[in-house]
Amino acid sequence: MAAVSRTSGSAVRAQTEAAIASSVRALGRLALLVVGAVPATVMPIFAALFSGAAVASALEYYYPGTLMAVLAASATGLTVAGLFVRRVARRTRSRLERWYGVRLPVEYSPRPALEADERGHWWTGYSYHRSQTVARLSQLLHWGARDGATRSEVLWMLVNPVVVVALAGPPAALLAGGAAYALSAPVDYRTYGVIDSGAVAILLSVVLGLALMALGVMIAPFAMRAYVELARRVLDRDGRASHAQLTRRVAELTETRADAVGDQAAELRRIERDLHDGAQARLVAIGMTLGTIEHLMDSDPTAARELLSEARQSSARALQELRDLVRGIHPPVLAERGLGDAVRALALDSALPTEVCVSLPDRPAAPVEAAAYFSICELLANAAKHSGAEQVWVDILHRAGTLRITVTDDGVGVADPTRGTGLRGIERRLGTFDGVLAIDSTSGGPTTITLELPCELSSPRISTSFAKA
Repeated sequence: MAAVSRTSGSAVRAQTEAAIASSVRALGRLALLVVGAVPATVMPIFAALFSGAAVASALEYYYPGTLMAVLAASATGLTVAGLFVRRVARRTRSRLERWYGVRLPVEYSPRPALEADERGHWWTGYSYHRSQTVARLSQLLHWGARDGATRSEVLWMLVNPVVVVALAGPPAALLAGGAAYALSAPVDYRTYGVIDSGAVAILLSVVLGLALMALGVMIAPFAMRAYVELARRVLDRDGRASHAQLTRRVAELTETRADAVGDQAAELRRIERDLHDGAQARLVAIGMTLGTIEHLMDSDPTAARELLSEARQSSARALQELRDLVRGIHPPVLAERGLGDAVRALALDSALPTEVCVSLPDRPAAPVEAAAYFSICELLANAAKHSGAEQVWVDILHRAGTLRITVTDDGVGVADPTRGTGLRGIERRLGTFDGVLAIDSTSGGPTTITLELPCELSSPRISTSFAKA
């Protein structure tokens, strides 16, 4: 009971420390947001006021001076603000990805190039202009107004300062108010109902002030969550993140399909080569031997019997080569008995003592079984050749629509896919089925390699077994 109580206390203490650390980090990030929002807000305003004042001073004695000052201030402010649009959006995306792993990819529509006609006019893709500078500016404004990503960034440029102030304001007010309330307790006489003792009132004021400060720290994570959600809604209104994920997914599927086609072609070439150099050559030789026997049956029966014995041995070897070839394509035990028994048979032939534990609610699809079987073959071969292990464990189970295979050895570790083609080949083989390969191999061992392949099984029958070889 005491051990359980200590464990529970340790868990509560760890959760409390994690919550405090998260709140402090969120508070620091809010402070960084406030500091980062100042230049993009202050500099355009300062530039607009400065330019407007300069124009108003220069045109003091002219009637349209005020109007020109307003126009100059607006143009300057918008120009300076435009310089910060991309920078603010890029900084926001970088911070969200670095702090919370939230990726907001951006895709800008292509901007057409300026083209000059035979008259010297410039075509922007939308209109003609005589001046190249005017054409470039017109094209930029027109493109920015039509590009969805740019419109989102401009909106975020306007929204960001308001959001930062609105979200950072309550924690900052609680922190500042709590600190002021606690520090002013000795010089500000306060009473709390019937409590009018100076020391007790001061203590209560300090406690209340600290409570307000703690509340300000505690609500900081919620403010940051709101900021992340608002940034995602503004900067990714068109679902570009989902589009980018789909793009990456299409690229992955294209790559794995190309690998599958290449592996299939290589396997067909291997089968053709093995048949041509092995069984086919032996069968041709057997046919020639049988022809010779046919001519020697009457003239030299003894030589004919010797050749017949050689033909029988050659046919046995050809049959064995064909069986080996078929076993390399799809082992009979895998086709007849399933993945569990096939891996057990593989463990019996392994160079290392291998324990196999299988928990499968019936058989996966045949392609998935084959991919898993040959992957395990490769891993056992690697363990025997490179790991220096004395024992290997293979665990096969199916949970939540995923076939999970774990191969562990007690060898020297440091398994690295970049040091050979075996693990990379397994990755490509699994990638065809959206599978993944995870490696946990530190120096000195042990090495644990996990394969996961999404698949559905066909029967509710449960078959759990364990074998040691």
